[in-house]
Amino acid sequence: MPLKFLLLLNFALAAYLTGLIWTVQLVHYPGFAYVAPEKFGAFHQHHTRTMSWVVLAPMVLELGLAAWLAWQGRSALGAAGWWALALVLLIWAATFFISVPFHNRLAADGYSYVAIDGLVRTNWLRTVAWTLRSGLLGWLLWKIL
Repeated sequence: MPLKFLLLLNFALAAYLTGLIWTVQLVHYPGFAYVAPEKFGAFHQHHTRTMSWVVLAPMVLELGLAAWLAWQGRSALGAAGWWALALVLLIWAATFFISVPFHNRLAADGYSYVAIDGLVRTNWLRTVAWTLRSGLLGWLLWKIL
């Protein structure tokens, strides 16, 4: 696959996921606090099930394409391709070691303002990382085109 096309695919996925994470950060996660405690369990179950369809496949695809870009672009992109991959790995680590435990707590215990607030505050790490990744890939795309 030509490097330009691979870079474009990486950028497109990163831009999609960046838009999604900003929506989650500013609208969706803070909205958890407004769900009635007696309805929160069903709401959270619905959120987890439907959000998986929107985010899981693109994240897996992004991970594979980021690794491919870092390897294939190692001479043309230098360290920037590896930094783009490092940001994906940071996002995955934050997802599975920070966000998922908060979601597990909400699934097990139901409504918890402390868990919701923790989820919102710690999600900034993923929001900033995806934003940086999109910016880096956009810059690389601009440079290579």
